[in-house]
Amino acid sequence: GRGVISVGMAAELRRNALRLSCVAALLAVTVAAVKSSVEGASLVCVLSLGAMIYLGTGLRWTLKGQSRSLGDLVALRVARKAVAWVGRRQRVRLEADTRDVRRAQEETLLKRLRRGADTWYGKQHQFSSIQDCETFRQRHPVTGYDHYSELVERVAAGEERVLTADKPLVLAMTSGTSGTSNMLLSTKDTSTEFFMQGVAVCLDVMQRAFPATAGAQRTAKFFYMPAFRQSAAGVPIGPNSSSPAASRHLLRLYTTPAPAFRVPGERDALYLHLLFALKDASVGTLESNFASTIFYAFRTLQERWWSWWDDVESGRIAAGLDLQPEVRSALEKLTGPDPGRGAELRAQFLRGFEGIALRLWPHLNLVLTVDSGSNQIYGERLRRHCCKGVPFYSPFYAATEGLIGVNLWPLDDRRRYLLCPRSMFCEFLPEGSLEAEQPNTVLMHQAQQGHSYELVLTNAAGLYRYRIGDVVKVVGFHNQWSSGWNADVRGEKVSEAAFLAALKRTVDQWPAARLVDYGCAESGILGNLESGGAQPHYHVFLELSGVRNLTEEQRDKVGRGLGVYRSFRFKGSIGPMRVQLVKEGTFQELKGLMTASSGTSPNTFKMHRVIRRKDCASFLLGKTIS
Repeated sequence: GRGVISVGMAAELRRNALRLSCVAALLAVTVAAVKSSVEGASLVCVLSLGAMIYLGTGLRWTLKGQSRSLGDLVALRVARKAVAWVGRRQRVRLEADTRDVRRAQEETLLKRLRRGADTWYGKQHQFSSIQDCETFRQRHPVTGYDHYSELVERVAAGEERVLTADKPLVLAMTSGTSGTSNMLLSTKDTSTEFFMQGVAVCLDVMQRAFPATAGAQRTAKFFYMPAFRQSAAGVPIGPNSSSPAASRHLLRLYTTPAPAFRVPGERDALYLHLLFALKDASVGTLESNFASTIFYAFRTLQERWWSWWDDVESGRIAAGLDLQPEVRSALEKLTGPDPGRGAELRAQFLRGFEGIALRLWPHLNLVLTVDSGSNQIYGERLRRHCCKGVPFYSPFYAATEGLIGVNLWPLDDRRRYLLCPRSMFCEFLPEGSLEAEQPNTVLMHQAQQGHSYELVLTNAAGLYRYRIGDVVKVVGFHNQWSSGWNADVRGEKVSEAAFLAALKRTVDQWPAARLVDYGCAESGILGNLESGGAQPHYHVFLELSGVRNLTEEQRDKVGRGLGVYRSFRFKGSIGPMRVQLVKEGTFQELKGLMTASSGTSPNTFKMHRVIRRKDCASFLLGKTIS
């Protein structure tokens, strides 16, 4: 319903009537075959889709000014319909499972144990003799990464059937948000479950809540080619997240052309993402794994908008980009002078960046990105400024260990995630027992509303009763809200949500001030780099807009704003908080430092709110301006 066919195309449409008839007939054959036999239909599906795309290559459609081939439109339609069909079926199963969580969880656990029974680890723990979850919990200890580190090294060296029956697809590096970066296994099972129980379900939820997203508009997706290295046995080591290579069959859905996804550098790739998104006035969705990626994209655009305006108008690819000759050549064939669009862009940029997203892309329907946990601040900033007026959907709660929950309430401003009973076997460690060596856990059906727990997971990739470090709060019968991290100084725990809320309340009292980013470091990691006194204390690093200097009164208000911290101050167990104002752009630079040193992909990076590395804390100290 969003296509606009020009008058001059009428004759071509008539010439292609036979093509369209063939497409319709082939589609009908495919549907009939699927109804009669799914297995027998597989070849027909492939042939029919290929034929539809081939037959449609000569017909072009004008979609709000963007030329699209019939092949693109058909492939887009078929892909979205297929995933939506899977999503509806998975949603029905999910709803059924929530009515009997205990049964679904036990079936999930026993499936994991049967799958791993013949591995070295499964034999050591006699998985074949375990018939119920209580026996499993009695025999198997609660574990941390140290329990698996040597076993993962054996897998990396090429030993098979150590933790999993199948060879891992990748040795996945965690982001390190909940501690140090660790190497975990990622298997075909974890990838399949993420797609079936996560992506498909959330697409169904999204299209029900935002029907316009089911149209033929392209998505501007900001994601980057991650860097992988090889283990001694040739197993890839790197991030476990969506990447251009893993999504190669879906690249036609995006504004960025396929050759640009081969560009390794984040700076150069971001330039190309923005260039081709700005060329397309019909963009329907902005998408990234995390809100921070979109936030930094708009910040970069605001700093140098004239470069993109000039390149769109003149049809150039910036000469300063580090591109392979064949990539540059392929991209230059897809560009051309567009003075009309250039004039539109320039006019909107000159009006400022508040609400810029809807002015650049008037038909923008949605921002699809995770904006909870450590990304909450970026989502809030986008909604208040650049993406003002555009709805947001935060679809998943996931980690390197696998899919944890899905957001079934996209129109609710409060982010909530329904735990997926068949993704992983979940146990909950009460907040008061976090320091116990072998703590007692409760099961999903035993968790109590209003209580907070650390997640303990058994997944499809060789982790059993594994503490992932995330603390969640049960906000409803089936809904969980992640608090994300805890900072600990002599037993004090301040949740990220409480810390951020206190900072915002304080900063909002200062005229013209806006909280851009923040981090916190415990004094112990700085050693002789600081002179804050003998008592342990926090260093809080703030990046603010509209403020160039902090008064002593303002610094004191930040400390007093944290109620829990204040109570410990009165007891004398914690020294005064030291509040540091850092220069603009510091946390974006810190992101680059952290990704470069840890090998973390920009696609998976989450800003560490508790800075545990001395070099990063030293970097922030060096950026302090007040």
